[in-house]
Amino acid sequence: MSYFLSSLPLWLLIAVIVVIPTALAMCAQAMIHNRVGVAGLARNNEIAGFKFATVGVIYAVLLAFTVIVVWEKFSDGQSAVANEAGATAALYRYAQGKEPEAAAMRNALTGYLKAVIEDDWPAMAREAESPATVQALDSLYAAAIALEQTGSRGVAHMEEVFRQLDNVTAARRARIHLATGLVPNVIWIVLFMGALLTVGFTLFFGSENLLAQVSMTGVLSVLVTMGLVVIISIDHPFTGPVYIHPDALALVLSDYQPAK
Repeated sequence: MSYFLSSLPLWLLIAVIVVIPTALAMCAQAMIHNRVGVAGLARNNEIAGFKFATVGVIYAVLLAFTVIVVWEKFSDGQSAVANEAGATAALYRYAQGKEPEAAAMRNALTGYLKAVIEDDWPAMAREAESPATVQALDSLYAAAIALEQTGSRGVAHMEEVFRQLDNVTAARRARIHLATGLVPNVIWIVLFMGALLTVGFTLFFGSENLLAQVSMTGVLSVLVTMGLVVIISIDHPFTGPVYIHPDALALVLSDYQPAK
């Protein structure tokens, strides 16, 4: 469910999560006001006001906590891409040289970056990974091993090469893990039920000024549902209109790939 919502265009997501529920809440407020009457609803104001404050605070804390956690994970995805780009740039520098094995390693790096940008990113948008990128990473490790076996590079040099290769692997695994979504299903249930209860509580209040009451219900609904939009938009960091771009990796590729 969260993946489907995350993949929607932003305007459609806002329409589904914000506009339609808010319109329904405002219409429900007006209908209940006209059917029950101000006098009947006003009797609930004192007790409902106290309970609404409690419900509102609990839900606000949950919503804010979820937004913070999801944003931190989204930032982790950005950091993983930046770390992967930094490691591949370092590997290009460590693979400089005239040996055929060094040239082969640079070509393997170029192949890996192209596979990441052209294959891994579309796959992560589907919550998957690309077999072509796995093969490209295997070829990169094989090229590094072949370079080590020539004996032309020092031990410390090759240790750093393999350390950067491990950094590439770790960064890739991190972004693939994050691509599958960050919020468990049980949290989604609590978030949507909490939104329904929080907005629904406003229907128990009575005010002689119907326009003001309906407007306040609409404002509350917009605030609550916009929080949900933020969570949905960044829950899958590599899916939908709000996603992490491979620009850092593309920049490394443009800087270091062999000129044609």
